[in-house]
Amino acid sequence: MSRLAFGSIEKYDYCSAEIVLEFPKVTAYNTHMKFLHRAIENEIKKAAKNFSALLLTGPRRAGKTTLLKKLFPHADYYLLEDPDIIARVRSDPRGFLENTRVPVILDEIQNVPELFSYIRTMIDTKPKHGRWLLTGSQESPLMQGVTESMAGRAAIFQLLPFAHSENSKVSPFWGGFPEVLAKPAIRAIWFRSYLQTYLERDVRQISAIKDLSVFRRFLSLLASRNGNILNKTDIASPLGVSVPTVNEWLNILEMTGQIILVLPFYENFGKRLIKSPKVYFTDSGLACYLLNIDNDRALAASSFLGAVFEGFVASEIVKTQINAGKRREIYYFRDQQGLEVDFIIPKGDKLLLCEAKATKTILPRMAAPLESLSNNIKRPVEKFIIHPGSAQKIRVVTPDVKTCAVGELAQIML
Repeated sequence: MSRLAFGSIEKYDYCSAEIVLEFPKVTAYNTHMKFLHRAIENEIKKAAKNFSALLLTGPRRAGKTTLLKKLFPHADYYLLEDPDIIARVRSDPRGFLENTRVPVILDEIQNVPELFSYIRTMIDTKPKHGRWLLTGSQESPLMQGVTESMAGRAAIFQLLPFAHSENSKVSPFWGGFPEVLAKPAIRAIWFRSYLQTYLERDVRQISAIKDLSVFRRFLSLLASRNGNILNKTDIASPLGVSVPTVNEWLNILEMTGQIILVLPFYENFGKRLIKSPKVYFTDSGLACYLLNIDNDRALAASSFLGAVFEGFVASEIVKTQINAGKRREIYYFRDQQGLEVDFIIPKGDKLLLCEAKATKTILPRMAAPLESLSNNIKRPVEKFIIHPGSAQKIRVVTPDVKTCAVGELAQIML
């Protein structure tokens, strides 16, 4: 089996990061580290000139605070996980905001959602742009607060871990979390600590789960289903929990940015289609950790290689879309006769049909599902095989199917 053509980061030392394993909220990069620009920066800066508030959501440790501090260096900063600050806010929310100098970054605002209505009042009183910079790690509670109190007043963005186009060290094994890439030697310690922090903070805050060890087993079991069509009964049975419980836990993972659910693509194909979503971990590095895959070589030899790479491609597609300020649109196709295409991506009036192949050797027979599906689609289509090779010119596999390195997805999508 071919090794993935992403460079090893054993000597990745162009910058260093301050790693605090218990994960209090600290800047992900120390002051001596080169800042790596994020693709979403221009969209955020443009919004700051037109909206009074910005809301940046995304998984913990994806770099939300670092990015806002870099883009708005003169903004004051408050972490709304600090017990003293939370107590102060809840005792007098109006007084807290009136004594706050703007622009201000209010970090993890989902912990004090009552602030939304007061911020709305202050925006309506003084509607100046780029004053309220909000972050949060739990998308559903945040969106509820924005919908109820901030509609039309806040621009909303999601920041995921680094994409390969942002940082060439991102790969299926390492994933894209900034601190893992900066300190690869403590990868296992970092992910173990991240999971513990995630379980204790986010999961228990959202749901009254009594036994976190079962939820931890659920995560590992779900990682083994990465890239599969979601079968909730198949997940519930070995854990000894109900399907509604699995539903609840999947909702927690989705609202905290840990998984991506890819829905089936529906069009009038005259076929009986599979209607359940496919599930992928947002960060392939976390999936590898949960699967006990310890290095690149172990991944290359693993039976999970294809699924991990497919999930990596799914995440890169989503990152490319949201970083460009576009709507997240990614689908898959599978009918009950077994015809399957990994990804369908709308692009204007056409569709991109994509197969993810974890190999550097692309053969014409790999194009067969793309050709077969395209014959049943009336809209214009472009067909690609996405591979882990180094960046190169897009080349032709068959007369209608081309190859594309995963790091070059933006070239075909935007």
